Amino acid sequence: MTSTTVEEEVAHRHYSLGPRIKNSWQLYVLLTPALVYLVVFKYWPMYGAQIAFRNYSPAGGFFGSPWVGLKHFERFINSFQFELLMVNTLTINTLGLLLAFPVPILLALLVNQLAHERFKRLVQTVLYTPSFISVVVVVGMIFLLFSPRSGIVNNVIQLAGGDPIFFLGDPGWFRPLYIGSDIWQNAGFSMIIYLAALTAVDPSLHEAAKVDGANKFRRVWHIDLPSILPVITILFILAIGNIFNLGFEKIYLMQTPLNLPSSEVINTYVYKAGLQQAQFSYSAAIGLFNSVLNLVLLLVFNGVAKKANQSSLW
Repeated sequence: MTSTTVEEEVAHRHYSLGPRIKNSWQLYVLLTPALVYLVVFKYWPMYGAQIAFRNYSPAGGFFGSPWVGLKHFERFINSFQFELLMVNTLTINTLGLLLAFPVPILLALLVNQLAHERFKRLVQTVLYTPSFISVVVVVGMIFLLFSPRSGIVNNVIQLAGGDPIFFLGDPGWFRPLYIGSDIWQNAGFSMIIYLAALTAVDPSLHEAAKVDGANKFRRVWHIDLPSILPVITILFILAIGNIFNLGFEKIYLMQTPLNLPSSEVINTYVYKAGLQQAQFSYSAAIGLFNSVLNLVLLLVFNGVAKKANQSSLW
């Protein structure tokens, strides 16, 4: 057998699916539950997205409901609430991305510099503990702390000579409260990802930098930050791809009739139109429109990162 034949045989075995499954069947068995989960709960529900193009009714079902094309999409885009929903969703998510995204990075870089291991673990625990608190409990804490009558914040304002503020009834205060509480709750957990990436930094780089006279700030700027830049890029792309997916539960719980001008977003509007008003096709069209926008942003920013020679999703 010639060397060329041997190479072709090896390549055939490497790329042939049958032998690969036979030789590593245990790994594929372990992979099967995850694949079944994706098919059942992620891909099969896509079949129901067709109701966005139908005038769906439960009695008629998928096949008995008439096709209406892009009627529901046109209705949403031409509705008087379209501009409000888009502005609120983009404003809250964009401000949240600009303000909240750098916080875990800074926390990870600072915590990584702590020399005392026991104190370092204590700080990590204190920072990521809020992420285990239920969203309902967090919103309850917000209502208690910022209550106009008995809230601690308003008590301090009154002691300072000011007038109490109805924070959750003022549309102007909704975004700061939402973004601030989101940073407090989730920054510590996101910090763990960057701390894990920092563990891969070669200690010899810091030792060499110390010999050259670099202080801590210089070492963080020129060693630690570039080392976790690929992770930062990937997480930023994923965050951009979810910029229209604002967390429904928390924002819905924080809504009051007075702050709706700044708190009504696409996800809460879909819930109200789809479940409370039983406009299934209309709400499905809005959800599909939202998903397509997220997909476009994900593809665009992933392409930009790839052209900039940075890490990308694919």
